Amino acid sequence: MDINMIKDILPHRYPFLLVDRVKEMNDWKIVALKNVTMNEEFFLGHFPENPVMPGVLIIEALAQAGGILAFQFYSEEEKKNAKVYFMAIDNAKFRKPVVPGDQIILEVEVIKRKRDVWKLKGEAKVENQVVCEAEFMAMVQK
Repeated sequence: MDINMIKDILPHRYPFLLVDRVKEMNDWKIVALKNVTMNEEFFLGHFPENPVMPGVLIIEALAQAGGILAFQFYSEEEKKNAKVYFMAIDNAKFRKPVVPGDQIILEVEVIKRKRDVWKLKGEAKVENQVVCEAEFMAMVQK
């Protein structure tokens, strides 16, 4: 899935669209990527002398990948007016800084689904090393 297909699913836009490509997806898992460049606006203040991607944005990238995964279960009509909202974030851990030039591989899998409430687990990796992991819950509201 390229960026244009992603934009058809997610309502986010620059500078807050944090998934650049979906590499693979099945019913219960997605592998997506985020290219981190020095042009990202958050690097202006985080931190100018030592740019590091904010951890909350890595979690947001995982959540956006999870939204793409969840939306495949809904019809085109349902997707038109649907929004995905965070409900909880648990067990978030940050293992290593993400810097310009990194490519983050976002792996998200479904732990549980009950109607429109999703429990997901995600890992963000750079060069096969986990840089962030978290469990999160989201609700699709139509």
